[in-house]
Amino acid sequence: MSAALDWYFDVISPFAYLQWRRLRRHHADVALNPKPVLLAAILNHVGQLGPAEIPQKRRHTYRIVLWQARQAGIPLLFPPAHPFNPLPALRLCLAAPDRMAAIDAVFAHIWEYGKPADSIEALADVARALGIEDPAAAIARDEVKRELLANGEEAMRLGVFGVPTLKVRDELFWGFDATELALAYRDDEGALDAEMRRVDAIPEAVQRRRPGIETAR
Repeated sequence: MSAALDWYFDVISPFAYLQWRRLRRHHADVALNPKPVLLAAILNHVGQLGPAEIPQKRRHTYRIVLWQARQAGIPLLFPPAHPFNPLPALRLCLAAPDRMAAIDAVFAHIWEYGKPADSIEALADVARALGIEDPAAAIARDEVKRELLANGEEAMRLGVFGVPTLKVRDELFWGFDATELALAYRDDEGALDAEMRRVDAIPEAVQRRRPGIETAR
């Protein structure tokens, strides 16, 4: 089996949920090393807004992700409010004894069943099902907070600019729509062909003025 792929994600992202489901259900041979990160910190680091922070893009993004979910046969129901504070859910993923089961359960809670996840109280049923008797204490542990922070620092050091991101060897593949390219590259480095390599260094002919914060895709 190939080495596990580092997978940077935030449960706030419906695209991360779609990629998780696709990989778990249709690519069982792919070993993952999930690394929860706080998307807001990454966006601040690169000086971007998230798509849900731009009204016109928010509407478009929500429609696109619902379309992609239906095309992929993956159930998707938005939570009552979005964006939301993902910290309790991210920390729960790290605090649970079985992290893969926790990620499954948290994603299902938010994106399959459309339930809120912005407080540990909202996640109480998920925590109990994972065998966590005192979820508030579990997610408040210093080691849980430190690991989440370390994951984010590592992601930013590598150049991660959004979620979900798969790291395959020394390359980063961002987004649900990059899933198949990432797996093709895992199997054959030639998947990133000469033209793809050439455009890495193509010069910019012009730069527009960029007042304020740039917007993310």
